[in-house]
Amino acid sequence: MPIELGSVQEGVVTGITNFGAFIELPGGVTGLVHISEIAEVYVKDVRDFLKIGDKVNVKVISIDPKGKVGLSIKQANPSTRSKSKKLQISFEDKLARFMKESEERQQVLKRSTESKRGGRGSSRKIE
Repeated sequence: MPIELGSVQEGVVTGITNFGAFIELPGGVTGLVHISEIAEVYVKDVRDFLKIGDKVNVKVISIDPKGKVGLSIKQANPSTRSKSKKLQISFEDKLARFMKESEERQQVLKRSTESKRGGRGSSRKIE
């Protein structure tokens, strides 16, 4: 079965590195799932998500001229992708939330520094 860009196939994890996992596809072709393509959440250690011998569905996302195959686990699972798209927030909404939180933090900091300004000896008069 030839490897086609965009196809979803089942493969077996054959190797794990700090930067991703090697997956053997049908026909003996091996591709790499980069650490950023393993899950929708932040992946600090690939071994937290995969182990050698695991069967996984992967999507072929790139094939370079030298024959290196780039794979994605998170793009192969459409239910995960559709949930994450529903949760996406527009840039303007993110910016508005950031500005609100920033203003609140500034107010808290301003209040705490005003209360500390008196310090020791603030009741003493300087003559």
